[in-house]
Amino acid sequence: MTATASAQQRAIPAPCARMLSRAEAAAYCGVSPATFDKMMRDKLVPKPKRIYARTVWDIRALDCALDALPSEDDDSIPENNDWD
Repeated sequence: MTATASAQQRAIPAPCARMLSRAEAAAYCGVSPATFDKMMRDKLVPKPKRIYARTVWDIRALDCALDALPSEDDDSIPENNDWD
């Protein structure tokens, strides 16, 4: 399969903005908005930022948080979570 063919099969397009809305951030993480809210409550993703009246998530901070998630064979959540 070519790179073009695999890109066309993506469920969502790659983000072009650095700051994402709640729904965009959830989709970027590959979860529903409700699951994203639970991840925020469990401090697995960072808190949002405010730009005037908008609530947004920084894609770079989301990448760091996703990188820090435990892998399938690791049952523990790292204790040195930067979002605590």
